[in-house]
Amino acid sequence: MKSITLGIIEDDPLIQDSLNAYFTAQLNTQIILASTSVEVFLDELSNTTILPSILLLDINLPGISGIDGIPLLKKACPEVDIIMLTTFEETDVIFKALSNGACSYVSKRVSLEKISEAVTVVHEGGSYMSPSIARKIANFYMPKTENKSVLTDRQMEIVNGIVSGKSYKVIAEDLFVSINTVRSHIKNIYNILEINSKAELIKKSFDREL
Repeated sequence: MKSITLGIIEDDPLIQDSLNAYFTAQLNTQIILASTSVEVFLDELSNTTILPSILLLDINLPGISGIDGIPLLKKACPEVDIIMLTTFEETDVIFKALSNGACSYVSKRVSLEKISEAVTVVHEGGSYMSPSIARKIANFYMPKTENKSVLTDRQMEIVNGIVSGKSYKVIAEDLFVSINTVRSHIKNIYNILEINSKAELIKKSFDREL
């Protein structure tokens, strides 16, 4: 029997076909189950006699997302190691996947050989990150220089309020200023950072670019 038992959850038929063809040709790998969603995978898992030891899991799936599906998959396969295989490289998404139980995070932009390398590393007890992902994690923990922030203390207070999910009204009340003052600060923040939306501001905060 082949030593690596592999599961795949990927809804893009071209990508799933490529993964199936590639890993089927590997002498040390046996594909146990390939599905298009977390729900289908869990349903079909009950019909398998061998559980996968490694799972390649996409994030943007129909129904339950890959990240939200991690706890369910780990419950069904307690010993499985989950490798996120996705186009999402935002820092907050990476950390959410890892905190939910994934052990590795690989970009779909890499070659099939690199994905196979990740599977081998995980099978041998390690963890694998694509270089671009590893750099994002390193940047997240890299000490910030004292003069890096281009925003004032008051502007950072407003940014922190927005990132925490507070409304403009609540931020204004917390800082004892008017809503118009908050809006004025936000306009200036957007101009300074050269962004146009709250989503971009939150992303910069998560990526520690403020």
